[in-house]
Amino acid sequence: MPLGLSSRLSASQIATGTIAVSVLVLALKLGAWALTGSVALFSDAMESLVNVSAAVLAWFAIRYAERPADDGHPFGHHKAEYFSAVIEGIMIILAAVLILHQAVVALVSGASANLTPVGLAVNALALMVNLGWAQVLLRAGGRLKSPAFVAGGRHLMSDVWTSAGVMVGLVLVLATGWHILDPILALLVAVNILREGLHVVSDSVDGLMDKAASPEEQEKIAAVILGSGGGALQIHDIKTRRAGKAIFVEFHMVVDGDMSVAESHDICDRLEEEIEAALPGVHVTIHVEPDNKLEEDGIEPAAL
Repeated sequence: MPLGLSSRLSASQIATGTIAVSVLVLALKLGAWALTGSVALFSDAMESLVNVSAAVLAWFAIRYAERPADDGHPFGHHKAEYFSAVIEGIMIILAAVLILHQAVVALVSGASANLTPVGLAVNALALMVNLGWAQVLLRAGGRLKSPAFVAGGRHLMSDVWTSAGVMVGLVLVLATGWHILDPILALLVAVNILREGLHVVSDSVDGLMDKAASPEEQEKIAAVILGSGGGALQIHDIKTRRAGKAIFVEFHMVVDGDMSVAESHDICDRLEEEIEAALPGVHVTIHVEPDNKLEEDGIEPAAL
């Protein structure tokens, strides 16, 4: 998969591509399971079924999140992606529970799989497709600040490592005849999927709960204030929150009590422009206060 693909495609195109790739991988893994009857390959296929459902959800969520702000949603629709990611995490957890059940049944019954090189080769092809598209999603998620793409990319990478582990284990089954390894591998897959599902839900809930911008982003904001806030006496009460690819920043700016509204407005404009240049997609709100509102822990901008 070309590494530059993630930088050439739009969010909508990547979401559509994810659906197509997920369906292809699911078909390959179901074929591998049908050829072998392996519980471990069944677990791999169930994870891909989740991928298809998640890809469809992400397609709708990303399209909704890209809608412009309106009267009913003045801050935009950015958080729609978090709902998609939460649902994906829940589906991952449910898939893990189903796999655990199937693995335990196989262990208790002593059922053995009919492993064939063809079945393993089909699953290996699915692994390579997943690996390539996972890289596209992770790069696109970072570029577009998309929680849905990041969640999808992480899930696919988890799927890749899971598939690789399953493949190695099933090759051992073929080599040794220890068929009990098949359900044991399925149990390990389930634990890994469960961990990934909990991680996806946790990250997405943080977004829904208005988690602050990252420390790196907050440092950029502080640096801009220090360098471009000349004319203001102090900046304090800085608050940030991330909503998908958007960042909302608000703070209080203290100016000389005798400064005119026009002068203070010029400082606000300069700060907004510089912060937006440093962090594309940011929305800045500044509350201007007179000099009797100085606080002990504020930032004092450098004089121009």
